[in-house]
Amino acid sequence: MKKNGTLNSEIDKVLADLGHTDQLVIADAGLPIPNGVKKIDLALALSDPPFQKVLDLLLAEMVIEEVTLADEIKTDNVEQLEQIKQKLPSKKINYVSHEEFKQLSKHAKAIIRTGEATPYSNIILQSGVLF
Repeated sequence: MKKNGTLNSEIDKVLADLGHTDQLVIADAGLPIPNGVKKIDLALALSDPPFQKVLDLLLAEMVIEEVTLADEIKTDNVEQLEQIKQKLPSKKINYVSHEEFKQLSKHAKAIIRTGEATPYSNIILQSGVLF
């Protein structure tokens, strides 16, 4: 058994398979999952697990080059946005409409669905390289 880090075998597999510029999405409970994209469903109940807990876990295990957020987070979920900015102070943040975000999620290697129940709590993490 793994001693630390991500214990979810599906998340571990996706992380191990990521290459430069591959994308992984952390989604709130309401984001639609496009057909053909792997869904890793962590939602246990509304708000459990929260978006930030899953983000923290992935930040500890993944090289992130840049991120994409829905533009609507700026007005409709300022608290979530501020937490993201604090955790990724030197990363480029791209903003797109929520509709465009949903279209971009079709290209993700996987979408990790959380129980998060606040609006626009979704992020596309673009993989970087260690060197």
